[in-house]
Order: sequence, then C-alpha cells, then structure tokens
Amino acid sequence: MIPDEDFIQIKGVPGPTKEEIRCLVMCKAQISSEDTVVDVGCGSGGLTLESAQRAGKVIALDKNPEAIDITRKNLEKHGYSSEIQLMEGDALVIIEALHSFDVLIVGGSGGDLPIIIKQGYQKLKKNGRIVITSILLETRVEAVNALKKMGITPDVVEVNIAKGKLTERGTMMMGRNPITIISAVKI
Repeated sequence: MIPDEDFIQIKGVPGPTKEEIRCLVMCKAQISSEDTVVDVGCGSGGLTLESAQRAGKVIALDKNPEAIDITRKNLEKHGYSSEIQLMEGDALVIIEALHSFDVLIVGGSGGDLPIIIKQGYQKLKKNGRIVITSILLETRVEAVNALKKMGITPDVVEVNIAKGKLTERGTMMMGRNPITIISAVKI
C-alpha cells in the first residue's frame, strides 16, 4: 500500500482514501493482473493507483476536472501515467459506453449511486466484483438498498480505524472517520 503522505492532495478534491481503507477495498475487490477495473469518483486517485498496481487495465472516472488532474499527477508521481485511462464526465454516460469489466469501485457518485450500481452491475462480467465505499450514512443505506432491490445480498463492513500519534507521554490513538465498505460478486 502506498502511504497517505505519498499522495499529492489539493483542497476541493477528496482523498486519497486512507491507506487502511484502500487495503480493505483491494481485499474485497480481489483484483488480478487480468482484470479491468473501473473506478467511479476517483477523487485524488488513491484507489485508482492501488488498482493500477494490480490490474491489467484501469479506467478512472470523475466529473470534477481537478480530480482528474490530481489523479493524473499522482499516477505520474508513481510511474503509472500511461497505463490508466482517465475520463472526465458523467459516470452514467461513461459506464454506458464501456465494454464489460471485472471490478467496479465506487467512491463517489454525484447523487446517482443507485443508477451507477445498476448500470455498473449490468456491465460486470460473471464473477465480477463491485465495491462501494461510504462515509455518509445515507450513502450506505442507498447502496445496500440498490443491491437488495436487484436481488443481491451485499457484504457490508463498517471500519473504524485509529492511527497512533506519538506524544511526550506515549502514543495517542487518533480516530479516523468510520467508513462502510459494501461489496458483492456477480453470480
């Protein structure tokens, strides 16, 4: 895993997804070198970059041009600029135009999460994986309900990470935001 501090970050662009969360997302995604991964709402590119280290092909989407730019810079910094396809625009339009893929990671949806899940799931190959990360309670509920409505029983994990910070008297555990990871496999 790439340490959080090794990412270029700017105000107004979310991320990167924290290192420990990226680790769990990669575990749920089970990415192999044969896979094509689509990362919706790539933000600053944390999950895009981790996917690039594992997958044969990665397509990263974001509607925010600054997010695409910072993702590009993070990919270049780590030597992955030419292998990744960055696409700025509406995720629904882009996903509709894509061929089938193996893994769908959704870190941001711009309010279109149920449709992105449905459209993305239809494009997943058999045994394809969908992994959704959520910091908002409403997004968690929306993701679970969208999958259940499609007859899919999702795996739902909430993660609470605390990172140690050294002080004069000892190590203080600093809590990070709880994140929910919702995942499923296409049968």
